[in-house]
Amino acid sequence: MLAVIMVASVFAFSLAHAESKIRYDASTKTCRKLDPDDVLLGYKLFKEFCKGCHNHRNSQAKFLYNESNTPKAWDRVFFEKYPECARNGSWNNLSLDDQLILNDYLYNTGADTYAPNGCG
Repeated sequence: MLAVIMVASVFAFSLAHAESKIRYDASTKTCRKLDPDDVLLGYKLFKEFCKGCHNHRNSQAKFLYNESNTPKAWDRVFFEKYPECARNGSWNNLSLDDQLILNDYLYNTGADTYAPNGCG
């Protein structure tokens, strides 16, 4: 019985630490939860929409990966929309919701976000 209680308490503790982060987004002037499902969707959007051009084989677009920028720099990319691909209409294939999810993914996994002593 004691073992069951101990396992249940460890499980409850791990669920408490699996909470979503909340972040402020300057482009929408709102706070959003970084939902784990949206982070996975953001990864898929990054792979599908960004990595098609921003890869090692394309000399026309700078190579990008999620740690190419810090979270603050990724926010600036989506707030100011200064990259060529944002200005030339390439982002028009992404809905506003998809852009927000993509920005959240890049914000959550950008440079200097890895915590080796944390859970992720």
